[in-house]
Amino acid sequence: MIDLLSGDLDFTVDVDYTGNTHTQVGRMLAEGDDTPAEVFFGQDAAALGMLDENEMLETLPDDILGMVPARYRSSKGTWIATSARERVLIFNSARVTDAQLPAGIDGLLDPRWRGQITYAPTNPSFQSFVTALRVMRGDDAARRWLTNFLANDPIALPDNGSVVQAVTSGQATLGLTNHYYWYPLALTGGAASSVGLHRFAAGDPGALVNVAGAGVVKHSDNKAQAIEFLRALLSEGAQEYFADEAAEYPVVSGVTSTTYELPPLAEVAGLDIDLDELASVAQTRTMLSEVGMV
Repeated sequence: MIDLLSGDLDFTVDVDYTGNTHTQVGRMLAEGDDTPAEVFFGQDAAALGMLDENEMLETLPDDILGMVPARYRSSKGTWIATSARERVLIFNSARVTDAQLPAGIDGLLDPRWRGQITYAPTNPSFQSFVTALRVMRGDDAARRWLTNFLANDPIALPDNGSVVQAVTSGQATLGLTNHYYWYPLALTGGAASSVGLHRFAAGDPGALVNVAGAGVVKHSDNKAQAIEFLRALLSEGAQEYFADEAAEYPVVSGVTSTTYELPPLAEVAGLDIDLDELASVAQTRTMLSEVGMV
């Protein structure tokens, strides 16, 4: 990815890949004003929100903010999405049809799905979904949903890749995951072609659209270069790369994938939520632990 951008930049970008997105945020928060980071580029709005809550991100220029739809950037103007991912339900079409699947996550509590749903409770994307559930319905309702979901004996797996494999192999009928895991399956055919994609209804917590995104660190010594790096992430070449290589939705209007038949992001119903509110993911992890999910 950085190699792709190098032709658009007149400076060298040094990248620290140590740890995952949330590990890096924790390190930056501990470093505070002394952090050597100048740009944060992460895979989750919750991580960006945590940095924003701690006033570590610079307000971005209007021309950058204007390239990204308002719902996919910070309401404070401190970070922008670089690509988007949709929470979906995948299903084994040899066992069930799309028409038989629930319109929302509450339908997953039906006893007919007992022991047939797989998910990855320690994965950040699942935890962001639960955070959205908390934001939309409140903590008490979210806790009840999680408790009832666990009572339906779902199959917990370590990551989304394992979720997809379980549904493909028939170990599970349904899997909670992100849309971009399904699109490569649609291209490969064979056994993978028995896996279908089901979208939850607009406004349902299961329809969350989360983002990868970036912001400029407030204490950067090279803010002009940091801002140019963000512009490069929104360039047509970078946006096509995210779509073609990762099957994520481009956030810049008019850019499409040459590999996958992705709908335009504007046509993805999603969930009307301020992504800044996903920053309360620490409370989500506490709740997941309390109900015995992690």
